This record gives sequence, structure tokens and C-alpha cells, in this order.
Amino acid sequence: MQQQNYFNNQNQQGLPNFNHGGHEFFDMHEVLSGTINVLDQFMLFRTFVKDPELLDIIDRQYSFILSQYNLTAECFATGRKPSHETSTYMMQQPTSIQYGIKPSQPKKPNQSLADVKDAGISGHMLGLIKTHASLLTMSAVEVTNPVVRRVLASQVQNFIELAYEIFLYQNKHAYYQVPQLQQNDMQSMLNTFVPTPGYPQSPIGNQGIPANFAPRYQ
Repeated sequence: MQQQNYFNNQNQQGLPNFNHGGHEFFDMHEVLSGTINVLDQFMLFRTFVKDPELLDIIDRQYSFILSQYNLTAECFATGRKPSHETSTYMMQQPTSIQYGIKPSQPKKPNQSLADVKDAGISGHMLGLIKTHASLLTMSAVEVTNPVVRRVLASQVQNFIELAYEIFLYQNKHAYYQVPQLQQNDMQSMLNTFVPTPGYPQSPIGNQGIPANFAPRYQ
């Protein structure tokens, strides 16, 4: 109720809370509903987690996502810069990747709640975060309000970090294994593309004026 009164008071003061496009309203409702969905599922996941390390990841990520939800809801409702700045998520997993495939048991659907394991929970977490990162990206390019657009855009990189932290946890425990190509194949594919020397010859434009593709620096 207090938060609703805050938004109502802001509206009564004549802030431009209606400076949104019609399509933007639908996108923002999807983004905010999706964020609530991620938060609610993280809360459910917490009851099944056994590994303290994964529990720590859930708690830190939940806290960060909640702060981003509040920030987004505020700037969407007011149409103005939120009361606090966007923040940067700092993951705590070491970024060393284990490459290769280790023997593991075949996967199958759980037969009961007793079958729920940290491997599956972390997999669900990764799927949720990756999906929401895509939703934020698609929505940000459709938003017309400049403040809301920047708030959404700033979250994209953070959700990439959230996903990468979960991936690193999974990779360390062999839940997410990373195969590699043979060395000769990798080298061939690495050499497929090379930088271009300089800039292409400018074609003649429609008005007979040569175009200039070279970048201009102030």
C-alpha cells in the first residue's frame, strides 16, 4: 500500500508517467511478470538445494534480481530516473572451464520429488536466467522511454553474468560438460575469418557522389 501511494503521489505531481508507447506497455508487463516468475521459482528451488555453494548462488542472485525488479517497476511507473542507480552483478565463481566429456549416468525425468538433485535445480536456474536475458534484450530495443530503455539494457549484461555464474558452477561439478573439436578442426575454423586491410573502395551513390565508409572521429 505504501509503495502504491508513492506511485500515486508521483503521478499527482505531474511526472511524465505516460511517456510510453503502446507496445512498450505490453513488453514491460511481460518483463516484470517474467522477473516475478524467476524470483518465485528461485524461492521454490531453495527448498530442494543441498549444496551450500548452490544455495549461496541462489541467495545472492535472488537478492540482485529483486533489486532490479524494484528498480524497473519504479522507473516504468513514474517514467523518470529511478531513486537509485543500476548496479553491476559480481559473480564469485572462478572462470576456469573444464573441457571434455566425462562418463556420466544417462538422464531421465524425475520419478518423484526425492529424485530432485542440485544438477537439475541448477539446470532450471540456468534456463530461467537465459530466457529472461533474451526477453530483456528483445524488450529493450522496443521501449520508447529513454530511462526505461537504459534500465533494461543495463540488466542484459548482468543477466549474462548470472547465467555464466550458474554455468561455471555446473561445469565444475560436471553437470554441464563442454566438448571440444579436434585440434586441426579448431585451427581451421579459427583461420576462417581474418581482419580486412583498410576500407573498401567507395561506390558511387545515387546522386553521383562517392560514399565514404571510413569512420569519422570528432
